[in-house]
Amino acid sequence: MRRNNKLPYNMTQEQYNELLRSQQGELNAVLMYQQLAKVVRSEKEREAFLQLSREEGRHASVFHSYTKKVLKPKKTMARIMPLLYYILGKKRLYKLIAKGEYDAAIGYEHLIKDFPEVESVKNDEKRHGDIVSGLLE
Repeated sequence: MRRNNKLPYNMTQEQYNELLRSQQGELNAVLMYQQLAKVVRSEKEREAFLQLSREEGRHASVFHSYTKKVLKPKKTMARIMPLLYYILGKKRLYKLIAKGEYDAAIGYEHLIKDFPEVESVKNDEKRHGDIVSGLLE
């Protein structure tokens, strides 16, 4: 792998791009969970989504510590998720969200060797999948 000295932490361009995509995804998830918290019917779900939103914000800050780039969340998923809540129903939507969280955990695995703080993010993502799945019980 060719390292670029102009990038933070002497990372490759490919790593930098992946960290940026991850940072953006985590920022987008902050808004997504905040919006879901506004439409769910139970206090348990509302509190869970607000907790997940806060933790996704921390994840974005972990990636920011590597990229050093300030990003703004994109509102697409935040707009779509409340609609999907009504269209698909809670059961189908929560299964999709949980799968996304589990997939993110797997997707972060290979970054841990070069970016150790990502391990806490990976562990949280798996736990997030468990939390969302648990809302179906």
